[in-house]
Amino acid sequence: MAAAQTDRDPPTDPEFVHFSAKDTSSRWLAVSDLQMEVYCHLAMYVPRILCLGASGGSSREEQREELACQLLLLAPLEWFMLGEEPAAGLARLQENNRPSPLCGHVFKVGEPTYSCRECAADPTCVLCMQCFLGSVHKEHRYRMTTSGGGGFCDCGDDEAWKTSPYCNKHTPTERHTEEDPVAQLPVDMVARGYSIFSIILKYAVDLLTWEREDELPAGLEPPERSDSYLCMLFNDEVHTYEQVIYTLQKAVNCSQKEAVSFATTVDRDGRKSVRYGDLQFCEQAKSVIVRNTSRQSKPLRVQVMHSSVVAHQCFALKALGWLGQIIQYSDGLRRILCQVGLQNSPEGENSSLVDRLMLNDSKMWKGARNIYHQLLMNSLLMDLKYKKMFAIQFAKNYRRLQTDFMEDDHERVVSVTSLSVQLFTVPTMARMLMMEQNLMTTIVRTFVDHLRHRDLQGRFQFDRYTAQQAFKFGRVQSLIGDLKYVLITPPSDWSPQLRQKFLEGFDSFLDLLKCMQGMDPVVRQVGQHIEMEPEWEAAFTLQMKLTHVITMIQEWCCSDEHVLVEAYRKCVSALSQCHNSLPDGEQPISLSLCGHSVETFRYQVSQDKVSIHLPVCRLLAGLHVLLSRTEVASRVPEQLPLGELSPPLLIELPLRCLVLCAQVHAGMWRRNGFSLINQIYYYHNVKCRVEMFDKDIIMLQTGASMMDPNHFLMIVLSRFELFHIFSSTDVRKRYREANKDVVQQNNTLIEEMLHLIIMVVGERYVAGVGQVEPLDEVRREIIHQLSIRPMSHSELVKALPENGNKETGLERVIDSVASFKKPGVTGRGLYELCPEWNKKFNLYFHHYSRADQSKAEEAQRKLRRQNGEDTALPPPPSPPLCPLFASLVNVLQCDVLLAVEGAVLQWAVEPSGGSWTESMLQRVLHLVAMALLEEQQQLENKGDDDVTFNYTCKISRPGEAPSPTGSVLALLETLQNAPHLEVHKDIITWIVKTVSNIKTMRERTASTSTVSTCHGHGAEETLRDRDKAERKRKAEMARLRREKIMAQMSEMQKHFINENKELFQQSLEELEASTVSAADSSAPSLEHTCVSQVCVGPRRVGGAEPRQLVTCILCQEEQEVRGHGRAMVLAAFIQRSTVLSKNRRRILPDPERHDPLFMHPDLSLGIHTASCGHIMHATCWQRYFEAVQVKEQRRQQRLRGHTSYDVENGEFLCPLCECLSNTVIPLLPHTHTPEHSDNHPSLEVWLNTTNQHIAVLHSAHRKQSEDAAEGAESVTLCQNRFSSSVREMITTFSTSTYKVGLKLNPNEQDPRVPVLSWSTCAYTIQSIERLLVDEEKPLFGSLPCRQDDCLSALTRFSSACWTTAPLKTVQTHFIRLFTVLVPDSQVENSPCILDIDMFHLLVYSVLAYSSVHSPDQSSASIDSAHLHLLHLVTVTHLVQILLTTCTEEVCMDQDGGGSEEEELICELYNTLRTHLDSVLPVVSSGWQLWRCVKAGILPFLRAAALFFHYLNSTAPPADLLVAGPGQWEALCSYLSLPSNLLQLHQSQHTLLEPLINRWCCHPGVKQVLQGGGVIVRFPRESNNLIELPEDYSVLINQASSFTCPRSGGDKSRAPTLCLVCGAILCSQSYCCQTEVDGEDVGACTAHTFTCGTGLGLFLRVRESQVLFVAGKTKGCFYPPPYLDDYGETDQGLKRGNPLHLCLDRYRKIERLWRQHGVAEVIGHAQEANQTLVTIDWQHL
Repeated sequence: MAAAQTDRDPPTDPEFVHFSAKDTSSRWLAVSDLQMEVYCHLAMYVPRILCLGASGGSSREEQREELACQLLLLAPLEWFMLGEEPAAGLARLQENNRPSPLCGHVFKVGEPTYSCRECAADPTCVLCMQCFLGSVHKEHRYRMTTSGGGGFCDCGDDEAWKTSPYCNKHTPTERHTEEDPVAQLPVDMVARGYSIFSIILKYAVDLLTWEREDELPAGLEPPERSDSYLCMLFNDEVHTYEQVIYTLQKAVNCSQKEAVSFATTVDRDGRKSVRYGDLQFCEQAKSVIVRNTSRQSKPLRVQVMHSSVVAHQCFALKALGWLGQIIQYSDGLRRILCQVGLQNSPEGENSSLVDRLMLNDSKMWKGARNIYHQLLMNSLLMDLKYKKMFAIQFAKNYRRLQTDFMEDDHERVVSVTSLSVQLFTVPTMARMLMMEQNLMTTIVRTFVDHLRHRDLQGRFQFDRYTAQQAFKFGRVQSLIGDLKYVLITPPSDWSPQLRQKFLEGFDSFLDLLKCMQGMDPVVRQVGQHIEMEPEWEAAFTLQMKLTHVITMIQEWCCSDEHVLVEAYRKCVSALSQCHNSLPDGEQPISLSLCGHSVETFRYQVSQDKVSIHLPVCRLLAGLHVLLSRTEVASRVPEQLPLGELSPPLLIELPLRCLVLCAQVHAGMWRRNGFSLINQIYYYHNVKCRVEMFDKDIIMLQTGASMMDPNHFLMIVLSRFELFHIFSSTDVRKRYREANKDVVQQNNTLIEEMLHLIIMVVGERYVAGVGQVEPLDEVRREIIHQLSIRPMSHSELVKALPENGNKETGLERVIDSVASFKKPGVTGRGLYELCPEWNKKFNLYFHHYSRADQSKAEEAQRKLRRQNGEDTALPPPPSPPLCPLFASLVNVLQCDVLLAVEGAVLQWAVEPSGGSWTESMLQRVLHLVAMALLEEQQQLENKGDDDVTFNYTCKISRPGEAPSPTGSVLALLETLQNAPHLEVHKDIITWIVKTVSNIKTMRERTASTSTVSTCHGHGAEETLRDRDKAERKRKAEMARLRREKIMAQMSEMQKHFINENKELFQQSLEELEASTVSAADSSAPSLEHTCVSQVCVGPRRVGGAEPRQLVTCILCQEEQEVRGHGRAMVLAAFIQRSTVLSKNRRRILPDPERHDPLFMHPDLSLGIHTASCGHIMHATCWQRYFEAVQVKEQRRQQRLRGHTSYDVENGEFLCPLCECLSNTVIPLLPHTHTPEHSDNHPSLEVWLNTTNQHIAVLHSAHRKQSEDAAEGAESVTLCQNRFSSSVREMITTFSTSTYKVGLKLNPNEQDPRVPVLSWSTCAYTIQSIERLLVDEEKPLFGSLPCRQDDCLSALTRFSSACWTTAPLKTVQTHFIRLFTVLVPDSQVENSPCILDIDMFHLLVYSVLAYSSVHSPDQSSASIDSAHLHLLHLVTVTHLVQILLTTCTEEVCMDQDGGGSEEEELICELYNTLRTHLDSVLPVVSSGWQLWRCVKAGILPFLRAAALFFHYLNSTAPPADLLVAGPGQWEALCSYLSLPSNLLQLHQSQHTLLEPLINRWCCHPGVKQVLQGGGVIVRFPRESNNLIELPEDYSVLINQASSFTCPRSGGDKSRAPTLCLVCGAILCSQSYCCQTEVDGEDVGACTAHTFTCGTGLGLFLRVRESQVLFVAGKTKGCFYPPPYLDDYGETDQGLKRGNPLHLCLDRYRKIERLWRQHGVAEVIGHAQEANQTLVTIDWQHL
């Protein structure tokens, strides 16, 4: 029926109607060769349904395709398999299914995942949000991250969790039986399932691995072949978006927008057809693409494919998706699919369908890979039996898969190798693969084979890396990740086979380490600086990656005695092989010192090759410690090859490494450049030190414990190249050296060597070296970090090494050693060390850097001084050593060390020049103190007889030859009072004291031990008392000295006053007079204010300060503010604002035609002005701004980035505080004190005169027949008030307001200029009034002076700005404004009172009135006019509030009769109802109406009070300077209004009634009230930022389900939440860019123009970062309001601690927004951090 149609026709409707899936499936049941029949069906239909043109079709087209696929292709398959109507059949399957307890939810990109830090077997075990919330783990310590996509939820997997593997939803109901789920299905369905699954899976695999471009597999050729081809573009990770977009525009000449859409799809799906047509047409596009992209790198992959091949490949993906859905209904079907997938075909090895997919993985495109990986996860990985079989196949092909991955350029996420994390992290499976497939060896060997660069000794040699090699190296490292997965959980029970295979793997791992041993050797540069910095990063990257693996291998060894012994043996032999290949063992030499001699060989670090990389040595050190920890060494010493170890050889390489560090510190390797400094840095860095520096110290401890301590120290001296200094005949006279540099170097080397000895003997906090627990080590690290300063949790975590499970052990011990201080609104929570742990402080802690050490020393000494203790910092008592390392302590009492100590002390006694240093002495004192503590501890623990340690005797003996001077003790006593060693006095005293204690203990052990201790204490106490007395004496002397100096100073002062008596007399009198007058004036003025502080009308009180003196910040000149003087200006910043907006959906007006005279009450767009309050001369400012412009032009020629301000838009930084500004406000003098006259016209009289005025003006404006003289005269009259410079500045500010407010170029002639100046005044006052309400501050007296100055200058400017505009313009404005209040037939289309904000109306009409009144009128008449206008507008506002009031909620009516207010308000309300033909509802409660009206009008009155206060400079009444009761009456009297506002209406009833009638009869009123417009209710609520959820993961979850609105259902990569309106946007991506003013901008920037007029506050959900954006070029990041339990933000979600909302911080952001301070914050941030300037904010 369809064969007759051409290949391209879409299926027509009749076909849809007549096709029956049921009939087709029953036909299939009858045939013998099902595959042929199904292929026939697919061949006929697939090309016709899925063959789209190049465009890819619209979304409607896609829906049609989906529908056709379902009806014509998938429905027959479902009918065939189920044997009934699919919907019913699938429902029945699901009902009978017993699902496995595995959750298996596959994560989307950006979805939150949770890992329990207490119960997870390893960090890769994660839960989805639903399972997490339903599990016990939410009460534990957990880590939250966002998924990169591709993993799945481990809920229900016993092996993934130590406890509680199930959430509420996945708890197995009955025992999940082990029976075969296939047995649950009907037999015939099983057979049909097998056949249909094998056909469809084979079809899909054939097509996805198909390599011919214009023919199809057998059986799928279409009935009629067409000549249509597609040019398919494939994704790669080499070319950038920009390159692809540019190339496509050239190749298929499409628009930029289409090219972006193509590029986005290619990036998402891995391929896209970019051209459709005949073969030649497509080939032409292909050649252009290849030619354009092959210049720098390999070209983009393009294929021209026959349309039917593409169609079948598309359907193959749909078929795989369908299989994935079907098996969700039944575990039986899932198992059938697994069997089909893993069944080997007749071809033998690796021939199953799944193998074919895996092995062709790197040839497929991204979309195909993703879909089949998803299917593998849903099928094989969810069925434990087949998961095992799949794992075996995966491990068999491991090497080949990894090699393919190395050649491929796609990310690992889309490679099949990424499935290793699902297989290898299951402990049982990893061990099974290790035993059966020798997995560990395979991984290591594959890794070694891929790193091919070697030197002659077979060590890795990393040359200078090209990008290509670095890319390869990055890929190779994923193998280490796999090895980590295999080793992540050590086995508890070992089988012989596991032992064998692990040791085989260990062997191959040793081969890897042997290739690293000695790599990147360095030789000291002498003479000239190194020319090329050698490559060092690759070797360290490798070391860092392997650190955890090495630690894990040691943990595995530790868990089995046999394995540990064998591994130790292998490691010893590997090390001896490495030593045999060393070239420098030739020249033996003999060293002798203090009567001891040792054989070694000649080697100098400063001349020969030396390498930092010694992994074999370090692994041996680790294993040696394990022998000690597990006590294997003491139990079975005969099994260990301890005899084969030569201690001098063991210590040789680590010692060289440590000497290298010492010499670098001493500045001997300066000419070797930065690469060496970086290597030394990382060697000590927390990321590497566990397996580098720490192990080297352990290796030295191992060697030292096996050899004579004198020999050990002589070798150390020799390697440090110091032997000649200490072996000279008279060492204590000090080896003389002429060269200063060499002296300095030797000093540093002696210091470093002494430090090394301190570390070798004193570092015992490794379990196995000292008798400690692993947590003691962590505790000690924390104590020493917190000894530097209090630290935040994240700083501590960074300072501690992580284990393979990303744990540091911090949380388990922190609470025992530190107390936590919570943060405020800024900063972060800090841990402070508890005082009792200070005694554990060790100044020579081995992980301190130089800087840390000096900071810690300073902090500790300061602390001890504060506590009144002595400042000695003796070493803390050390834990006892383990038996294997017990002989280490003898280093402290050996002859060589005593000789070194004696020499240094002797040099200190006779300081001659720069031949010794204090830190050298300090280290010697520390060593002496350590030895004494050791002896004291042994005496206390063992008693006198068993003690082998006899240090006190040795230091009391005089030195033997070659230096027969006093004993060490005698030297110390000499130094105790040396003036040049005041700093060390306390520690020397401590040593002497301890020596006498020990002697006392030894003397008294024979008699009763108790007495000995008492006496010891006695000796200690007498010494302590002596110390105290000494200190007291010093303090007393200091006090006397201070008093003497103070007395001298006071004497000098008196002398000076006497000499200059008359001066002082004069000033004192003035002072008295002024205080008296102030007291006089203040008392009455207070009474005065209580009664009649009025700011408007004829009774207003004048300004208090007639003269105003200000200083210019640029030239420092003082000047009075005068209208005719030089203009003074205030730096200001104007911005458009929607902060008060009640209607964000209002479309911004067209600037050319917009009439701003009437502000709508929704305040949807205002102009806000702020100032930093700094004053300049106008001329000074102009010069400064010109200089900024010139500088900017120069900068643009040099480099093209933005600055933090945009000079073209008039922006600059305030010269004093660098606050962002874009204009200046001129300072104008205060208004004159009013003339109090009694002729205050009544409202009626005033209305009449004003109406007459207006009538005159109307006719004048109409005449306007060149009668300009009169007009000119009136203009000059008002312009005479100001000098030309002031006028110029008035114009400057007016035009700035116009430019910002309308976004137009300045035009001084535009009649709207004065209106916008008034508008910014009104809006700024309104926003400040709201701020004061929100912060619960009083109306007056609480503003910071910068806001106060700004409002004052702004209001006075607004009252004068009309003087620079044409008079006729301002008069016309007044007439139109007045018409709203007093309707006039001559003025057309005046708005209704519901569409006008009354405060703006009041400000505009008051400020415009000055242009109308005749020049001969007195200022008193202006005052009365202002009062009448206020009264009129207040009544209008009352009416406005009553019309919009909404009194549904019924409150309890108050008892008693209604007050006057209530009666009047009801009366007025009923009047309005009659005017409006009862559109308003009936309200009975007058009390409630009055309450609503009072609340509604309060903001208007408060704003009016602020306005008239600044306009007329009237001091506010006392009641308004505090928040509290009594505000209403004070406010009304200040504004000269009755406290019952309705009296305004009542007293002028006859006059106002017709006006009210006309207001109500305006057609607009009825229309709005009947739902024809936005009704704004009063009082307007303050706007808040949106509510945020308390738990951050709720936000992440919302964001992960947000899809990009433009690229069909694709997940957004950077979902961003607008904090103002709550919209989620797809930020930072090409797909959502739009055009604003002819420029492409990202979604956030575009959104700011509709939501915040160019200003936006966003939360970037995946980064946990607040983003501020202003305009297209400015932005900054701001700390988010989400904190973890430690009071820290986590920007980038790197730490993964649970985050919760901190309301205070969110309120701070909200306050910034309400104060219009965001632009200022951005400006300051960009000034402080220049990198912010370079970010393309417009693309976010």
